[in-house]
Amino acid sequence: MLRQQDVGHRIVVRRIVGIREGRPLFSDALGELVELTETHLTLSTAQGRLQVAVGEVHRAKRVPPARRPTAAAVVALELAADEAWPAPTRSRLGGWLLRSAEGWTGRANSALPVGDPDRPLPAALDAVERWYADHGQPALVNTPLPLATPVGIELDARGWGTRPPTLVQTVPLATLRAARAGTPPGRTGTPRVLTDPSRDHDDRPPAGAEPPAAGGEPTRGAAEPPPVELVAAPSDNWLAIAAGRKGSLPDAARHVLTAVDRIRFAQVYADGELIAIGRGTVTGQGRWLGVTLVEVLPHARRQGLATRVVCALADWGAALGATDAFLQVEQRNTPAVVLYRALGFTTHHTYLTRVAP
Repeated sequence: MLRQQDVGHRIVVRRIVGIREGRPLFSDALGELVELTETHLTLSTAQGRLQVAVGEVHRAKRVPPARRPTAAAVVALELAADEAWPAPTRSRLGGWLLRSAEGWTGRANSALPVGDPDRPLPAALDAVERWYADHGQPALVNTPLPLATPVGIELDARGWGTRPPTLVQTVPLATLRAARAGTPPGRTGTPRVLTDPSRDHDDRPPAGAEPPAAGGEPTRGAAEPPPVELVAAPSDNWLAIAAGRKGSLPDAARHVLTAVDRIRFAQVYADGELIAIGRGTVTGQGRWLGVTLVEVLPHARRQGLATRVVCALADWGAALGATDAFLQVEQRNTPAVVLYRALGFTTHHTYLTRVAP
């Protein structure tokens, strides 16, 4: 049977749809698993979403993706993601990247083995271990799969550990902007977005005030949702929420968060309180909108705010000429995988963060 690790992957399900002459009738469904609970599983198929009760499942298993991306496509996306999450301390080992950011996040403190390291693989990994030892950090290697399978085999032989798999997911911006999924009833339509970069990034509506509509008219009716504001620099409140999610914000973290040429920080205020954030970057020669750090405070969840933040960033990225969006999400983070699948994201490839013993 399936497990939570299969969420976000392509599966086939044989289900019982009836009984004829005492024998069960079966029907097969193929699609991406978007939700798995004790009572049912939900697939996204070519014909739409399909929910199947667990009691109706005769057999289910993961199957290979319909079409794997080329090695060049994986490399290009990994480099765009690196550009969107720039570690302040960097070095090269041939085509490999070595990155350090005072230990803040695995992505910014790991080697990225794409390209030719200009030496035999064992010698390349010896050099990785020395580089991180010189920086006083444990060695980490991010291995995009299946591209970096040979690296993973060598690391297995050295006894390296493995963190939970991460899904690298993508969607055409046209699909994402059209989705608008998850918006609460009565709150449909394009999010109202304030994007004036000259505005002080700590400026926000006073407590109890109604935020202005996009056209400058006052908001009418309590049902009108708060606007998604996009600013060029993060406010202290924004950074506090990011710190709460990531544990701390050393100086290197501020570099990772801000040192991108084309970047916006999304924020949603309600009654003077910052309740939702997100971060968007445009990298990869202008093709890719990177979506990171989408966070909604617990008491404000299930109102469609995460969707509104992502869609606002999509509008901004499209205005700059980006054509596709990507994000990285842990495979075990089922609620996030379900949300992003509803917006049209599918898994491009996965990577494993390998940890030196």
